[in-house]
Amino acid sequence: MEKSKTVGQTKDVGFQIGVRKTFSVSPETAWNFLFSEKGLALWLGKIELEDIDLEKPYKTKDGIEGKINTFNPYSHIRLTWKPTHWTNMSTVQIRVIDTKGKTTISFHQDKLIGSDQRNEMKKHWGNVLAKIEPELTNEKTTTR
Repeated sequence: MEKSKTVGQTKDVGFQIGVRKTFSVSPETAWNFLFSEKGLALWLGKIELEDIDLEKPYKTKDGIEGKINTFNPYSHIRLTWKPTHWTNMSTVQIRVIDTKGKTTISFHQDKLIGSDQRNEMKKHWGNVLAKIEPELTNEKTTTR
């Protein structure tokens, strides 16, 4: 008998979630916003800009902690991510993708420990993109 798989469950890295939105701005504009003080506060949390460095542990004022493992400017960042109420460390990857004159911002998170955590993060990253939207454009976005 074949075992059924739960939505978002992977073979090797627990549960995962991906959320993306396309904006009518250049990749450079999107990236520069994401890594501005205001942008970082929206997706990562309040943190000093100088605390963002490759292979250096970070901790936001709200208690989210982790370490940046990959940082490719104007392309993507990959970091570990753990809020204070979790016992596990997850991995978040943010990509800025050039899509024919527009830009898609993509959040992908894995190593989540169950469907509840997956649902929590689906809502969280959706809210983050909703907060980014008015900062990047005046309702000129499309979703995928």
